Amino acid sequence: MKILLPQADGSLATHVMKAAPVAVPAQRPPFNRIAYAAAHVVIDPVATADPWDAEAAIDWEATLAFRDHLHGLGFRIAEAMDTAQRGMGLGWPTARELIRRSLRHARSSGAELACGVGTDQLAPAAARTIGDVERAYHEQLDVVEGEGGRVILMCSRALAAVARSASDYTELYGRLLRRVKQPVILHWLGEMFDPALAGYWGSGDIAQALDTVADLIARHADKIDGIKVSLLDARWELALRRRLPPGVRMYTGDDFNYAELIEGDATGFSHALLGIFDPIAPAASAALSALAVGDAARFRALLDPTVALSREIFRAPTRHYKVGVVLLAWLNGHQRHFSMAGGVQSARGIVHCARVFELADACGVLRDPALACHRMRQLLAVGAGIEA
Repeated sequence: MKILLPQADGSLATHVMKAAPVAVPAQRPPFNRIAYAAAHVVIDPVATADPWDAEAAIDWEATLAFRDHLHGLGFRIAEAMDTAQRGMGLGWPTARELIRRSLRHARSSGAELACGVGTDQLAPAAARTIGDVERAYHEQLDVVEGEGGRVILMCSRALAAVARSASDYTELYGRLLRRVKQPVILHWLGEMFDPALAGYWGSGDIAQALDTVADLIARHADKIDGIKVSLLDARWELALRRRLPPGVRMYTGDDFNYAELIEGDATGFSHALLGIFDPIAPAASAALSALAVGDAARFRALLDPTVALSREIFRAPTRHYKVGVVLLAWLNGHQRHFSMAGGVQSARGIVHCARVFELADACGVLRDPALACHRMRQLLAVGAGIEA
């Protein structure tokens, strides 16, 4: 199977497909790492009339079916996170409905979920005080905990806008942690994912911010299940991982270095809460299954080839990584179209899409290569006038 793919220099090159998808486990496999897949949403492009100016309509059947797909491969679901386009096409009213539907669906399917709680109903420019931010957090906490859900405490653009010191962060987070019903996962999202979060935790110096976070965790360890770190630099995750109190987990959010961080070293290992698990779920599932039985070599043999794909999907500007995630969901037949909330599919160019296709083939995550090739040709024809 061959396909002509556009290159960065404007030329076309023939890609000979490997067409060797990683085998999907017949039964839900056991893992020895906790692995959350941050899941995307499937919109209804017909019902979404003006994607730039109005809230997207969600295809609930396809969205929940994709979560069943991830659950069947052994993953827990990180719901209503940035991968689901929170604050970038998906507003709080739709995110609230997503949380409620997913938690109710999970009760019948047996899936384990944790849901993003933030302040995205409060525009940063409208936030005047820390109290405004706290009330916004409480509103979302009430929704998730009211449905019996576990909480992922997301970073807040509004808090970044009004906070003036590290103590503004630690005092607010302390009050939130004292009121939660179950231990939460903290979420440290770097500014490469969201420029509005620059200087989070009260400092642009990551080492200083890390000290603040470590102190917060030490003082509230009984209310913290773990922390997800998404800084795309393994040294910071390792530094914080070594400082965590007993019982508090590190969840890698490093979409560049996850293989080595999950495998671990003599000082420990990271669990995972990753957006890249959405498109590479079959390969990641097989890899984690191998690690669970002590076959670290097979774990790395399966997962290492996905890293090049992840680095392309999450390349700068990193906030546009959702395009590659949804592209692969479409190529793999999990949805009927390549449309996104807010029309965000236009945030990456056709050469990026071609490169994602090529790397996905190389690491075996195109589950039906013939379908993927057919759909890629459709995209090239409509998006770039390449008909060959």
